[in-house]
Amino acid sequence: MSRAVMYETFGGPEVLELREVPQPHAGSGEVRVRVNAIGLNPMDWIFTSMPEMAEQFGISLPSGFGTDFAGVVDEVGAGVSGFAVGDRVYGSAVGRAAADFVVVDPSTDTLLHTLAEIGDEVAGTLSVAGLTASAALAAVDVQAGDTVLIGGAAGGVGVIAVQLARLAGARVIATASEGTFDFLRRLGADPVTYGPGLEGRVRAMAPGGVSAATDLFGTETAEAALALGVPPTRISTIAAGPNPPGGVRPTGGVDALPEELKRIADAIVAGEITVPIAATFPITRIREAVRLQAGRHVHGKIVVNL
Repeated sequence: MSRAVMYETFGGPEVLELREVPQPHAGSGEVRVRVNAIGLNPMDWIFTSMPEMAEQFGISLPSGFGTDFAGVVDEVGAGVSGFAVGDRVYGSAVGRAAADFVVVDPSTDTLLHTLAEIGDEVAGTLSVAGLTASAALAAVDVQAGDTVLIGGAAGGVGVIAVQLARLAGARVIATASEGTFDFLRRLGADPVTYGPGLEGRVRAMAPGGVSAATDLFGTETAEAALALGVPPTRISTIAAGPNPPGGVRPTGGVDALPEELKRIADAIVAGEITVPIAATFPITRIREAVRLQAGRHVHGKIVVNL
């Protein structure tokens, strides 16, 4: 037997249960990973609380939980090449990562080798946040010399987006609460308070104008960017649905190239990107970890260890 986080009804963190389940095994074309760490994402708790969103991703009850993971390959099925027992790996498996073992198909799931210099706690946070941040910036073609407005910059996707934009040579104006300002300045951003009046505050900080924007939390930043005269083709959103305001570009991790994760991992090793770990929890405290994540006031990533 092994352990897995499961839920049988939709709801808040209280529906999550750590259960004893039969061990899964790798079939043909699959590998089994002994999971050491999972990184939480907003999508994880959104699936547990919003049936319509879960359905869009093929999740039905009863369901497992979690997406991003890092661990060690301990079974390899027939026909698999590129992975061997003992390999350290990280990746994503929607709705089943929070478990002692996860079975993945490298041809359809995200699965990469973990660099020796990166620990499992960091590797387990990279897949969704890294691909989403990359897609959000690629959609608006961030270049050196740009002034980029990033909404929701202190979250798990935001901290990577800020650093990727800075690596590209852009100036970053980052919306956040005042309590995160010093944190964002350390990442190279110029922070600004979100909320009513955002357009005016950004205009004062960037009298030469904003050339691109990405909204990682709703539509407030996208709407401010439109009011500042940023063309819709240079504004992206990840959480505003398929038809965001003003014709701006919706995007997400599915639009990113898998090679982007390797680029981010290399940048971490080179010291060009850091992944702030805001809190860690054992799997036995999964509800507490998800409750903190769902509060949306975390500076960085939350990691659950197995």
